[in-house]
Amino acid sequence: MPRIIRISDPHDPLLRDYRDLTDVALRRVTEPAEGLYLAESSKVIARAIEAGHRPRSVLLLEKWLDALVPILSGPGVADLDIPIYVGSSETLESTTGFSMHRGALASMMRPPLPQVSDLIAAARRIVVIEDVVDHTNVGAIFRTAAALGADAVLVTPRCADPLYRRSVRVSMGAVLQVPWTRLPEWPEGADVLHGAGFTIAALALEDAVDLADFASAAPERIALLLGTEGDGLSRNALRAADVTVRIPMSGGIDSLNVAAASAVALWALR
Repeated sequence: MPRIIRISDPHDPLLRDYRDLTDVALRRVTEPAEGLYLAESSKVIARAIEAGHRPRSVLLLEKWLDALVPILSGPGVADLDIPIYVGSSETLESTTGFSMHRGALASMMRPPLPQVSDLIAAARRIVVIEDVVDHTNVGAIFRTAAALGADAVLVTPRCADPLYRRSVRVSMGAVLQVPWTRLPEWPEGADVLHGAGFTIAALALEDAVDLADFASAAPERIALLLGTEGDGLSRNALRAADVTVRIPMSGGIDSLNVAAASAVALWALR
């Protein structure tokens, strides 16, 4: 059973994970070796545990206690002696710096990321996110990938962290559901995709084929390449792609938000 500890002092040393560390700093914690991330809401915490991630502690409002205790008493976590810190909304807001209207936060140990070759070995449809820095868009792309059947997601070295709190929240926990890893190099990492038999299809406007035409004779294995919100894909990424694909637009609009574009493309290629 988890340990329930009621707290009233936002400066309590037990709350260090929630008070002293930003999302960026959490990644650099030396203990545990892989760093930490924050999971927000009982649903996301449950999904993280289902994915095999280990909570270090939980911080919540009293009214969420009954919902969280069963989650933290289930298989895989019941024997971990996880502390649950319970406090008032005022104490929790003073600790975290924001209103915890979702009721619960968990300090989670980051799992080691898999090798790219292992992740894509059995995949048919994967998404590659190049340098997207908006955490909301990253989370939305992961939610789309989960909903529309992508087998895996790869992010480039400069892409925003999928385990940033906002990304996890926007994805509704899908970043914990869809297998993903970070490419160590890009666009050199395209060679790994080509070596595994993937056709890299870049979503862009120049010299592009219509998405419907591409989907009508889609290759067996496709890596859908998505670019940044402002500038789109880099020239090096476009050179590494096998085909450039566009979503036809009307109404004087030239393109969609990257998360919306990922949904349209994955639907067409389902």
